[in-house]
Amino acid sequence: MRTLKIQSSLRTLAVALGVAASAALTPGVATAGETPADGPTRGACGYAPLEDQTYSTWTGLPQDPARTPARGTLGFTLQTNHGDIPVVLDRALAPCTVQSFAFLTHQKYFDGTDCHRLTAYQTPPFALSVLQCGDPLGTGWGDPGYAFEDELDSARALENWPGFPDGSRKSYPRGTLAMANGGPDTNGSQFFLVYRDSRLRPDYTVFGHVTDEGMRVLDEIAAGGIDPGTEGTPEDGAPAHRVTIERAKSGR
Repeated sequence: MRTLKIQSSLRTLAVALGVAASAALTPGVATAGETPADGPTRGACGYAPLEDQTYSTWTGLPQDPARTPARGTLGFTLQTNHGDIPVVLDRALAPCTVQSFAFLTHQKYFDGTDCHRLTAYQTPPFALSVLQCGDPLGTGWGDPGYAFEDELDSARALENWPGFPDGSRKSYPRGTLAMANGGPDTNGSQFFLVYRDSRLRPDYTVFGHVTDEGMRVLDEIAAGGIDPGTEGTPEDGAPAHRVTIERAKSGR
């Protein structure tokens, strides 16, 4: 079993959004004959190669300066077969996450990948409406061969979900861009885009937002419905109409 804490079913992920399990598991491959580094990078972010890279698509480790840039925003565009989804990454929210996303985009890691998961939970007490992407395998198991720590101040700063004054559930608002994970400090490449306010524990790093233009495309994808497959439900599965990130690029 790999080092990430993989959830066993899509239904489990309705409550705790994480890396989705799949009945069709395909091992990833290291690219260009590269070999993972022995240990974590020495900068502020400490990107750490996974011990088990069975499902990894290795493309190297991000640069990790002693002082990670923590000011300003970066614009990227996810060019999909349904239209462009521009996103804005905020370094002040999650500098290490932004640095990793920018690195993977530069490495063309997301190009030609499918967004493998669409949810539409709206029956109380559940509320989860997201499109999840970033896995080259398209199964929910894939990762870049490294992991890095959560940056949860951005999540804790979100408004409390109604009825949870203790902050144990937060409102991830429409338009949020956040990291999916398989447990504490297991961030890799998978991320989710929120198309309707969603209720989640503050366990998922928020690192940017989707622009209004991008939300129109995201709404169209969500309106296309869900294919639950063999493991999902009518509220949780793959998009009924395949969603492919044909190219991810810097700029909007």
